[in-house]
Amino acid sequence: MQLNEELAKNSRFVTDLPLCEVRIQNEARFPWIILIPKRDNVAEIIDLSIEDQEQLLKELRMASKVMQSAFNADKLNIGALGNIVRQLHLHVIARYEADLAWPNPVWGYFELSTQYASDALSRRIALIKDAFDELA
Repeated sequence: MQLNEELAKNSRFVTDLPLCEVRIQNEARFPWIILIPKRDNVAEIIDLSIEDQEQLLKELRMASKVMQSAFNADKLNIGALGNIVRQLHLHVIARYEADLAWPNPVWGYFELSTQYASDALSRRIALIKDAFDELA
């Protein structure tokens, strides 16, 4: 899989699943991961084989459980927009009624992202990776 340069620039690797690479969005205001199917030239879920679509759903279910348990979210926002980055990727974002953007979507709500400090990013990655490892 060739990773889109915007995804590479704005996220960091967490772990690999059978179909998807899991990355953390470098946006410290929200616990936010991205699932990216390791398939070339895929823009839409329907571009995946039926088997890969089923695997994507399994991995999305796992990612949702990870985000819910690791962050005790009030709500999970899940989306696959692709308007700017065409490479298929699914966002899984833990949301809280007290977060800065609630009840609005996080996309485009802020002009600039708030990036993690390197130690905070490392801790967050370890937390998410450990949560995936526990479910595997």
